[in-house]
Amino acid sequence: MEQKGHELLLPLVDEENICLPLPINVVSKYWNIELPMAEAIETAKKYSGFNGSILIEGIESAERHGLICKMVHSSLSELKKIIDLGIPPIIILPGIPEITQHASVITGYNDEEKTILHYIQKGNQKGEQQEGAIPQNIFDKEWSEEGRLLIILAPSEILSSVKLENDSSNKSNRLCFTSERLNVLKNYSESLDLLKQAIELDSNNSTALHLLGAMMNEQKSPECVKFYEKCLEINNRSYLACNGLGNFYLKTNQFEKAENYYTKAIEINPKRSAKIYKNRAYLREKQNKNSDAKNDLKSYLKYFPQAPDRGVIEQAIREL
Repeated sequence: MEQKGHELLLPLVDEENICLPLPINVVSKYWNIELPMAEAIETAKKYSGFNGSILIEGIESAERHGLICKMVHSSLSELKKIIDLGIPPIIILPGIPEITQHASVITGYNDEEKTILHYIQKGNQKGEQQEGAIPQNIFDKEWSEEGRLLIILAPSEILSSVKLENDSSNKSNRLCFTSERLNVLKNYSESLDLLKQAIELDSNNSTALHLLGAMMNEQKSPECVKFYEKCLEINNRSYLACNGLGNFYLKTNQFEKAENYYTKAIEINPKRSAKIYKNRAYLREKQNKNSDAKNDLKSYLKYFPQAPDRGVIEQAIREL
């Protein structure tokens, strides 16, 4: 475990799998633990047809091989402390360009340049680790959209010395990740039960509240509104909660409310989803706001140039 300044030197890894996501593999190798890819490939058969990563599968594999995991809502100052203890944290960030999320390993920070350093998968010709430097204020804005979720994987003797600000949220967050796995496997009632347990353990868990809202929304239940709203009370930068409310009000033909929430989501992060502009264009057109609708369709194509419906959208722009 080498360290220079506020920067950790992580191994260069390019192997990943739906059940052994790259960040888990990198951090495990940093602690000199080889997670068996064959095991991950076997487990992945349960999830055929699913495009994302099942983070909890990778975490459980790391735990079976001797690491301990903590999942907490954190802060920028705590993130830096963890790095300075020689621990590479995994954080959850918005996925670009669509509204899923992705896990990323943080390798360090530079206070003089006010940047946060990300692990980037591809090495250069010398096989050295490359880093992506993100301005600290932009990083914190994006991280806050996910409630500043942070995952620590480390040996128990190292983790036992770490005092976390929100340690009490660990069990509740764990249930969220387990619930997401059940949701992918279409075990909806069990998934829902775990989210309710997560909120019983920590009523201020914005992640659990948003996920429960999303599940209720999928089931077309108006109950989703109260969970989304509670999530926004705790984290007013929850893009996914604003987008979820927009979707619910669009489905129930409450166009003005839908437009307000889509607009809030776009104010939080204008680049996170192209589809949100198409949705807002539709309901603006319904309210005879044709010039606004036209601008939204242009934004949709700007953020999704390869859109399969590009021809139809271009036609709609001409007609508005």
